[in-house]
Amino acid sequence: MALIPVEAARARILKGVKPLPAEEVKLDRALGRVLARPLKAIRNQPPFDSSAMDGYAVTAADVAETPATLKLIGLSAAGHGFTGRLKPGQCVRIFTGAPVPKGADAVVIQENTEAAGQDITILQPLNPGQNIRFAGLDFRKGDALLPAGLRLGARDIGLAAAANAPKLAVHRRPVVALIATGDELVLPGGKPRADQIVSSNSHALAAMAEHLGARVMNFGIVADDLKATGRAIARTAKADILVTTGGASVGDHDYVQEALKNAGVKIDFWKIAMRPGKPFMYGRRKHQHVLGLPGNPVSALVCARLFLKPLIDALLGLSTGDDEVEARLGASMKENDSRQDYVRATLVEAADGSRTATPFAKQDSSMQRTFREAQALIVRPPFAKVAAQGDVIKILRLDF
Repeated sequence: MALIPVEAARARILKGVKPLPAEEVKLDRALGRVLARPLKAIRNQPPFDSSAMDGYAVTAADVAETPATLKLIGLSAAGHGFTGRLKPGQCVRIFTGAPVPKGADAVVIQENTEAAGQDITILQPLNPGQNIRFAGLDFRKGDALLPAGLRLGARDIGLAAAANAPKLAVHRRPVVALIATGDELVLPGGKPRADQIVSSNSHALAAMAEHLGARVMNFGIVADDLKATGRAIARTAKADILVTTGGASVGDHDYVQEALKNAGVKIDFWKIAMRPGKPFMYGRRKHQHVLGLPGNPVSALVCARLFLKPLIDALLGLSTGDDEVEARLGASMKENDSRQDYVRATLVEAADGSRTATPFAKQDSSMQRTFREAQALIVRPPFAKVAAQGDVIKILRLDF
């Protein structure tokens, strides 16, 4: 099977993908979820004219000339509004957030008054509407408040709460099943033999998938055995996405492809013109997307950044557009061959918004420490010519 370009691979993975169905969740469960339907206001906020200050509710015409003495006839507090109506020459003690009484059209702040029993002297004139928050100041019934496709943050949830929405319609979180294969792997905390290594891929990928908004089913390590691999794959049938790591090649101990085919997975493509990550594989089993990632840790995570992230985004109803940005190159780079390179780099952003990406000298796909210290991937197209320090390049941020 011939190598295919990165963009073609991504397009084939995303072809026909639609957001998952909506479900309603309570506000205290909505953080980080993606809104499936726009939220519109069903009420005005504030729902009544309210005071912006502590002071006295008055009729502006009564205090056009000051000082002016008015008769105090009551009190309006938050949650305990004054139920009467002001007549000329009267005022009501009022506190911030309290309803403005009928007949009042301004609020004088407490500092601009003098009190002598029930006689309140206003020391400065007011304009109608002064120190009043009018009904609907923030939003009005029917206003669009939150758009569909929004990943909800704390401020969004606060606005929804203010709009009296106890629940929100959000897209169901995609379920990602993870299988790591290899006799050479042991779980963290285990005791590897001299010929074994500690497994990290499934833990990193699980964390990444959860960070992106998915739910994870981690099936751990599966031995290099066709039947064992098949049994593990069978347990993942209800997942929206199956991610395997390792064992996707055609060596004597690589059984993933054969086991996937036996389980009814139709392999779309295998091997991409990229580095790291060439052995990446993609297929479908009914509703399920199957991503076969390389076993090398950096290769697996780079492939996840390029292909798993947009797939999860699409299932959540988020944009899957190109998220590459420009930067200046911090060190020269040699010409490239036929594969698209994703080069780990540090990223420095200046006060003026300009960016400088500097590649690490060593780029071996097993070096996780370097990957952890990188803030970006420099994207080097196939057959890119020698790049000099200061040249404009494209980068992908590493934000997981």
